[in-house]
Amino acid sequence: MAQHILAVILARGGSQGLPGKNALPLAGRPVIEWTIRAARDARLLDDICLTSDMPAALESAREYNIATIERPADLATHQAAVDATVRHAVEAYEQENTTPTHIAFLYGNVPVRPSGVIDRAIECALRTGADSVRSMSPVGKFHPDWMHRMDGDRLTPLRQNSIHRRQDLEPLFYHDGAVVVVTRSALFTAATDDPHAFFGTDRRGVLSNGYVVDIDTEMDLRLAEAFLSARCLENAEAVASGANR
Repeated sequence: MAQHILAVILARGGSQGLPGKNALPLAGRPVIEWTIRAARDARLLDDICLTSDMPAALESAREYNIATIERPADLATHQAAVDATVRHAVEAYEQENTTPTHIAFLYGNVPVRPSGVIDRAIECALRTGADSVRSMSPVGKFHPDWMHRMDGDRLTPLRQNSIHRRQDLEPLFYHDGAVVVVTRSALFTAATDDPHAFFGTDRRGVLSNGYVVDIDTEMDLRLAEAFLSARCLENAEAVASGANR
């Protein structure tokens, strides 16, 4: 079966932290458009669709000629499982299109992701035959060896150690939300009693190699604005520099 890689952009309308965040203005365009543009820039995606219960997000996708899937109310709550939402989108997509072999999850509220990370995750999935590949970033100073539990004002280390130099910490990584790639088989054979079952048994990761901003709060939005404004300025300066040579 020929490979067919489908991106599913997720853009739920409701948000407990920042209502309507996917449609909020960010560096000159709605938040959701930054993910749409990242998907369009990816070389290895064969097609893109967007699932949302939010009219503004659906309209943004249509402006980019991207297939839209109206998400039902039961999959638009904060309790809805992301894999169930993606399965619904894939099944709707397949009614008129090629059955995908792999699905790339792209969260609409992640407007800042490193260039090329989507393709690198897909490349890893195809090269290894893994069930899933996630983008990862170092935990940095938020390392579990430096974390404590608090009982009142009394501290108890999460992991007993005497490490005081960052260089001595065990390298650990977290999924930063830039991209998730799964096989269709893993997505549709997930066990109902394990919310992570759709990652399959062979789970891989690629380093994002750059900043990822996941918008959940007003402060996240301001941080994303700073990153994207700086990136746009750098691109403009690079173009101007090339024109002046």
